[in-house]
Amino acid sequence: MSDDAIRAAGCVLWRRSPVDGALEICLVHRPKYDDWSHPKGKLKPGEDALAGALREVAEETGYTAVPGVRLPTVHYEAYGRPKQVHYWAAEASGGSFTPNREVDRILWLPPAATRTRLTQPRDRELVDILLNPI
Repeated sequence: MSDDAIRAAGCVLWRRSPVDGALEICLVHRPKYDDWSHPKGKLKPGEDALAGALREVAEETGYTAVPGVRLPTVHYEAYGRPKQVHYWAAEASGGSFTPNREVDRILWLPPAATRTRLTQPRDRELVDILLNPI
């Protein structure tokens, strides 16, 4: 990773539906980009990637999470710079959402609807890996 790379981390946040126990995945809507994605964000200087991922989940969704399996790191270009996002699967363990400056809505969706709603194809791959671990 080059020195000018953007370091970020996030989670594919999931829970069991309070209605029927089915798997649901949390997506966040960022009004700045008008997109749907997994909760993620830039790491603070010297911050551990897992700690940053859990911090971002809490900041963006209002939920605490229990980290699970590590998911692939995603690489892409953002604003002309390389970006590296470390991901984990994480189970929501409590909390509630309050709209904020970065995230104005969240959705808890079944996996198929999650794949359809995600804006970036690279985010769909993370759902597939969560459902079918290697």
